[in-house]
Amino acid sequence: MSFLRSLFLEQRFFFAIGLVSVSFVAGYFFDAFNAIANVLFTLFLVILFVDILLLFSTKNGISATRHLPKRLSNGDDNEISISITNNYSFAIEASIIDEVPFQFQLRDFIITASLPKSSNKLLKYTLRPTQRGEFKYGNINVFVKSLLGFIKRRYIFEESADLPVYPSFIQMRKFEMYAMSNRLSEIGIKKMRRVGHTMEFDQIKEYVQGDDLRSVNWKATARSNQLMVNQYQDERSQQIVNVIDMGRVMKMPFEGLQLLEYAINTSLVVSNISLLKEDKAGLITFSSNKSTIVKPEKRKTHIRKIQEALYKLDANFQESDFERLVINLRQHLNQRSLILLYTNFETLAAMERQLPYLQRIAKDHLLVTIFFENTELSKLINAESSSISEVYTKAVAEKFYYEKKQIFKVLNQRGIHTILTPPKDLSVQAINKYLELKAKGSI
Repeated sequence: MSFLRSLFLEQRFFFAIGLVSVSFVAGYFFDAFNAIANVLFTLFLVILFVDILLLFSTKNGISATRHLPKRLSNGDDNEISISITNNYSFAIEASIIDEVPFQFQLRDFIITASLPKSSNKLLKYTLRPTQRGEFKYGNINVFVKSLLGFIKRRYIFEESADLPVYPSFIQMRKFEMYAMSNRLSEIGIKKMRRVGHTMEFDQIKEYVQGDDLRSVNWKATARSNQLMVNQYQDERSQQIVNVIDMGRVMKMPFEGLQLLEYAINTSLVVSNISLLKEDKAGLITFSSNKSTIVKPEKRKTHIRKIQEALYKLDANFQESDFERLVINLRQHLNQRSLILLYTNFETLAAMERQLPYLQRIAKDHLLVTIFFENTELSKLINAESSSISEVYTKAVAEKFYYEKKQIFKVLNQRGIHTILTPPKDLSVQAINKYLELKAKGSI
C-alpha cells in the first residue's frame, strides 16, 4: 500500500514538472509569435502608409475626359470613348465607372485599365439606345490603386452632358452609301428592271454611236444638218410619303425596340433614298387626336426637317383615327403619291374595321400597307411541345399566325399593296417595294 502511494506521488511530481516545462516552452513560443506578429503589423502599417503617401502625395494624379458624339443613333451601336491620363511617376490600376444615362439601366458598368507611369490611354465602349429623346450623362468616377494595392483613391470628374438620341442616321448613311455606289444588292435590295415608259424629256443632243435610233428628232436634224436625238431621263418629282400610325398597336416591342422605332428609322431611310432619286419626300403621322405633317419636297436639306419631326414623335395608348388620316391626305397632298403606311394588325377583325378607310386612300393614291410579323409566334410554332399546356399555346399561336396571312391576302385582293415583314427586315422590304413600283411606273 505504501508502495502504491509513493508511486502515485512520484507520478504527480513528474506530471507537475512536465506541466511547468510545457508552460515555459509555450510561453517562449507565444512571446516569439507575439514579437513576429508585432513586426508584421508594424510592417503592414508602414506599407499602408507608403501606399497612402504614393496615391495622395500627387494632387492631380489622374485626369479623365469623355468624348461624346453630337447625337446618338437609335437602335445602333454608338461608340463612346474616355481619355484617361496617368500623371503619377509609377504604374497604376484604374477602375472607371461612367455615369451613363439611366435609360440604359447599366447597374454593373465598369472599365478597368492598367496605365504605365506618365501615360495616356483611350478607352472605348458602345451603347445601343432603344428610344429617342434627351439622355443625360453624369460624372466620371475613377478609382486608382498602386501596385501595392492596399488603398484606392477616388477621383470624380464633372462631365455632365445632355445627349439627344435621333432616329437611326447610321442606318440612313449606310443605305445612302450603298445607293450612291450602286451596291444596294449587297444588303438585300433587289435590282429592278424598268418596265414601260417612265421617262421625261431632258434635252436634244447630237447623235453618238449607241444612241437609240427611235429617239431621232427629225426636225432638229433638218435644221442642223446633222443627226440629232432626244435625250430622256427618269421621271422625277414623284411624291413619296411615309405615313406612321402613332397608336397603341405600335407600342409592341421586338428585340428591345418598339414597332414605332422601326417605322421611324425606316421612314428616315426611305425619305433619304427617295431624295437621292430626286423624288419628293414627305411625312404624315396620325393618332387619336393629333397629327404631324411635313409636306413633300425634294430639296436635299429637306431630310433634316423630316429627321427633326421624327425625333419628336411618340405613340400613345389609344386606337388611331384612320378617318383623320383620310382627311389629312386630302387636305395636304395635291397629287397622286406613293403612300407607305406603317401600322400593325394582329387580328382580321382589327383590319376589317379600317379597311374602308384604306380603300378610300387607295382610290386617290398608290397605297402600300406595311405591318409586322410577330416573330415570337414563329418561335412558339416551331418549338416542340412536351405538355398539354404547350400544345394549347402552340395552337393559339398558329391561329394568330394564320390571321396575319389572311390579312395579307385580303388586302391584296382589294388592290392594296401589302408588306408583311419581320421588324428587322423592314427597311430592306420598304426600299424594295418603292424601287419596284417606281420601276413599273406605277407611281
